[in-house]
Amino acid sequence: MSDPLKILIMSAEMVPFAKTGGLADVSGALPKALARLGDDVRVVLPRYGRIDPERFSMAEEVQTFPVPMDDLQEPVSILKTDTVPGVPVYFVNNEKYFNREGIYGYPDDGERFILYCRAALEMLRQLNWKPDIIHCNDWHTGIVPNWLKTTYKNDPFFADTASVFTIHNLQYQGLFGWRILEVAGIEEYGFLHHPQIGELADVVDLMARGLNFADVINTVSERYAQEILTPEFGEKLDPLLIDRRERLFGILNGVDYDEINPATDRYIAQNFDGDHLDDREANKLALQRESNLPQDPSVPLVGMVSRLADQKGFDLLAGCFDAMMNCLNIQFVLLGTGDQHYHNVFSQFAQKYPDRVAIYLTFNAALAQKIYAGSDMFLMPSRFEPCGLGQLISLRYGSIPVVRHTGGLADTIQNFDPRTNQGNGFSFERYDQIDLYTALVRAVENYKHSDTWRILQERGMQADYSWSSSARKYEDLYRRALEFRRREAAVTR
Repeated sequence: MSDPLKILIMSAEMVPFAKTGGLADVSGALPKALARLGDDVRVVLPRYGRIDPERFSMAEEVQTFPVPMDDLQEPVSILKTDTVPGVPVYFVNNEKYFNREGIYGYPDDGERFILYCRAALEMLRQLNWKPDIIHCNDWHTGIVPNWLKTTYKNDPFFADTASVFTIHNLQYQGLFGWRILEVAGIEEYGFLHHPQIGELADVVDLMARGLNFADVINTVSERYAQEILTPEFGEKLDPLLIDRRERLFGILNGVDYDEINPATDRYIAQNFDGDHLDDREANKLALQRESNLPQDPSVPLVGMVSRLADQKGFDLLAGCFDAMMNCLNIQFVLLGTGDQHYHNVFSQFAQKYPDRVAIYLTFNAALAQKIYAGSDMFLMPSRFEPCGLGQLISLRYGSIPVVRHTGGLADTIQNFDPRTNQGNGFSFERYDQIDLYTALVRAVENYKHSDTWRILQERGMQADYSWSSSARKYEDLYRRALEFRRREAAVTR
């Protein structure tokens, strides 16, 4: 048995405190899984205005201290809560930059997340807690590996600390101007330079800095780790990733089975498990009723819970939606927000097919669970998908995924072949309307065979996509990062 690790996880989001996407789910579940393995794991995030200190029983852990921002000092205090079992969670508290209702989308986002990162590192000194690993997530924390190799390079406090940088979505990179280098105190080092990425010489790309300086890089599925080495998925950073490919790994996200469990879900009409699948029908009828659709258990109900964007395949879906509704006897329920164009398009579909289509352009956690529990099929036709959690949750709830074969969707969903009775869902290869439509036709045809469908449901519900296995892989990744760090230190001594 290896000694327990001391791990600081840095993330802009974490359930149950602040969430816009899957990053929050990962940041909420992975620390608990690591703590169960015996590691000393802690999390730090900004204290946004939407986070109520009283609700989460927060107390001041570190009194106000100055954090350098260019040639100024910004006052910061640290709050702490113990509401997450086994995981202390710290909050960087600063009225000027974080006491806002939103999380992202402000003109000073660069300054906001530089302050968060610098305060998190200085917090460690205040706590006198030296982590073995600082686990950074997405562009918001990309400056930290950069600092550990520059500003803090000769700081004995961080001498034995390694950095891990996780890519959740390479598309969002945190692009800013020269001013951010001054705010971060690293203007003397200038822009990054790469012979095949000319843009890096003219912009501060915080994602690229995380990739360039981290001891180890990973992303959230094995296939996506390979896909981002190509121009199609590399978002112009594939040459940099290729240079560092010996330090690039893929670890599939898990699902927090303590929270994601149809047997205990308080939001759904009828609890059920794999041994009591007949009880699931009550959830379908309840969803149909709530969505003002005819209550008919025999009609296949297709569900989606998604951000409405091209990445999620909504251009494909919009292009073949009329064919789906005209040629297939299905119902369709969608929950999500996103691009206004798709808000308009799918609102029109709801008006066009009022007795078969229900569109909810909002975020509603309770309704999301009802869709997982009540739909027969769960649609994810993504152009790219680093991991995807929707298909993992749908398997857990007995809703059969219909997905594009990409990224984490390809790693988790195997196309069902009725000849061999192998597979756990339905997938298509090409990013094409007809291929999406054909996959849905296959799902609908197999739905007509109740025995086959029951096997698919049981297979999905019996699969283990919990965090237990993934957490151990992260432990291995952390130890690999420490070894890289030690080798580099030995060379420079």
